[in-house]
Amino acid sequence: MTEGVRRLRDLIRAHHGINDKARLARIIADAFGLTQDRSVYYGAEFAVRFSSATNRNFGNTVLSLSNLRKYDDRPFIVCLVTPTENHCLLANTTFLKKISHSSQQLRENNIRGSFNGSDIVRDFEGIPNAAEHIGRLFAIHAGIGFDGNLARLVEATNHISPTGSKFVVSASAASTILAAPDRAAQFVGSADCAILRSELDAQVNRFKSEILLAALIENVNVRGRIIEYLIAGEDEALRQELVAALQAGNRAIPRFKTDHALGDYNRAFASFDTATDVKTKIMILSSNPKAYNLDKMLDFLARSRTVFLFYFVGVDPGKIVNTVLVSMFQTRLLQATLVLKHWSGRNSRGVTQFEGVAVNNLIAQPEFDIDLERAKQFLQSVISL
Repeated sequence: MTEGVRRLRDLIRAHHGINDKARLARIIADAFGLTQDRSVYYGAEFAVRFSSATNRNFGNTVLSLSNLRKYDDRPFIVCLVTPTENHCLLANTTFLKKISHSSQQLRENNIRGSFNGSDIVRDFEGIPNAAEHIGRLFAIHAGIGFDGNLARLVEATNHISPTGSKFVVSASAASTILAAPDRAAQFVGSADCAILRSELDAQVNRFKSEILLAALIENVNVRGRIIEYLIAGEDEALRQELVAALQAGNRAIPRFKTDHALGDYNRAFASFDTATDVKTKIMILSSNPKAYNLDKMLDFLARSRTVFLFYFVGVDPGKIVNTVLVSMFQTRLLQATLVLKHWSGRNSRGVTQFEGVAVNNLIAQPEFDIDLERAKQFLQSVISL
């Protein structure tokens, strides 16, 4: 939680019982120098919308989805003023169940409709949507963003058939999947792992200057995709276009698509088939990196030679802090894996994120151990979803 959001929370609490949303709005706007955009008050650190009700359960219309899009890159807080207490709810798109009002034509290429107070989740994957959890919840949202939520909201709002499907785990597939931690442990302790790490490190060294330039890009999705392609992309001509654009000050960065495969860098060895997902971690930012789609992970690990890894590149302003190659089952990383099962569509087990602080710690002090029993319990729980 940023200092500004913490101060906002404390000031709202200090005015419990004010029971006047217009007066509270003026107090908050004056204290933080916020700009008013119709019903929204915003600044660089957060945006806030004031509503009133007799209790915490309210169904009033809050905001249009198109307007929320403007503020979805910072905590969007609904302050609900009740007679005795002021409640704060985070209402970024990750925490919306659906779009309720005038949303029949909502599509990914047609942003319309508004959401009500009843559309805001009160509990997200076991985390209460309340003032004291705003920092933790926003870190989850920052790793998904507006674009990452749009398809889910379209599906949930208009009951459009989802395009994905759950991976069906047969008995033989389950046995192979549950053996994945043993394969990973063997690979991590092998010379092949050192070869893979050296190949990825060589790409980081080759494009160090461009990676540092790309790290300055504010859009987290664009930044991540560019750095990942510099390190692991297969089209050398496209990579050189990216290099030229970055060296020219990010002008005319070419559009390119990624195939949303499980890993960015696939490498076959004598006894292993590896998929490595490249992740950039800006060390001074607190957002949670995206991890993987659970069904794609199970599908990959159902093959007998497969090992799934993460290659983290830690970046501070002006320097690359460290790189680390670890299994998805590395003990600290697995402990920091958040399973977002309720957030995903109907035909999916869900997706995962990594807690950003844990990734920072792993980059600063690499560890490679795997708790085999805990890893197998994790896989069994995912299969059961």
